[in-house]
Amino acid sequence: MHYIAELSFLCEVLKKNMINATVLSPDDTVMKTVGESFKSVLSFLDFSNVKISDYTGRVEPFTLYKTSDLFGFNYMYMLLHDTEAPSVFFIGPFLYYEMSQRQILEIAEKNGIAPKDHHVFSEFYSSIPVVGENSSVNVMVDTFCERMWRTSSFAVVDIQNEWRFSVSPINSTIGDDGDTALRNMKAMELRYEYENELIQAVSMGQLHKADILLSRFSEEKFEKRTPDSLRNAKNYCIITNTLLRKAAESGGVHPIYLDRVSSSFAQSIEQLGSTADCGSLISEMFKSYCRLVRKHSMKEYSPIVQKTIVIIESDLSSNLTLSSLAARQNLSAGYLSNIFSKETGKTVTEYIREKRIKHAAFLLRTTHLQIQTVALHCGIMDVQYFSKVFKKLMGKTPKEYRESTK
Repeated sequence: MHYIAELSFLCEVLKKNMINATVLSPDDTVMKTVGESFKSVLSFLDFSNVKISDYTGRVEPFTLYKTSDLFGFNYMYMLLHDTEAPSVFFIGPFLYYEMSQRQILEIAEKNGIAPKDHHVFSEFYSSIPVVGENSSVNVMVDTFCERMWRTSSFAVVDIQNEWRFSVSPINSTIGDDGDTALRNMKAMELRYEYENELIQAVSMGQLHKADILLSRFSEEKFEKRTPDSLRNAKNYCIITNTLLRKAAESGGVHPIYLDRVSSSFAQSIEQLGSTADCGSLISEMFKSYCRLVRKHSMKEYSPIVQKTIVIIESDLSSNLTLSSLAARQNLSAGYLSNIFSKETGKTVTEYIREKRIKHAAFLLRTTHLQIQTVALHCGIMDVQYFSKVFKKLMGKTPKEYRESTK
């Protein structure tokens, strides 16, 4: 194999991009295409015994295959050249774009994933790397194929499968003269002052300050840590994402709500195409974290009530009863009931019911899931009871509500 060095280099690049790359025999199972850490997550998907050859069919030499499955995962694979036994170089899974929660919910329903497994299924999606169609990764794979086959004339086949299974921290523009140093110090002070105002506003959920604060944003705030202006912009966005996440946490938002938002912004940052896009993304960050504080701040609640609310809202499809919530905190049901009602003004049962129906309304507005599936996602097994409770709180049946919001 004259291309061992190139193969090793490509695998290293893909690994740094969090993309699995595996050399397989046709008799290996599809499960070998994912990392060990994913196998337990995928245990409820029935493709553990599907062979690579069953999935790919006949793999022709001098051909790069690109494919996707019913879960929306993308893969590339090719037959390695000049090996003793047939070997397939398999790349993936990865996504060409970030999946929305609506898409994930509908894919789960289409493929028979039970609502109780949805949170695991959704978390798995968040672990799949996003690779733009014009990403340099694709260029590297094409270049590898040219080196391996020693020709630029190879076939590219698209298949749609249907299987169910070190620069100074201070700007480098600082010179030797004192005036330049003072100007940079002043700029740094203004940037810190601006960031502190953003932090304070987010911690208090002051969404109304968005226009005033964000109108003062400029690209001059980027630290010139590298010669690459886009990298500098991305670095500043990363710093801002971290600062605003911590601000929302200090505003009483539990990390369970912050993690998904922060991770989503981290992916968006790396996909920035120009420095001009940075301002819009920071605006979106500010508003999103403010909304989290306004919606999920629990500063006024005791640790017991905070933990109870987090348990409830983290999985509305689970079996949520007063006794089970109390048991998880080693409390008596009576004590939890009293303290929860005193601090929230609602009983535990009322709180759970309202959260489930609000979530149901969201799913009815934003997805095409069947009504019985929506009920299951909200932890209500009886669709007739679900419709009755929904109408009592929303004034309309689930069907009437969905039609009124189209």
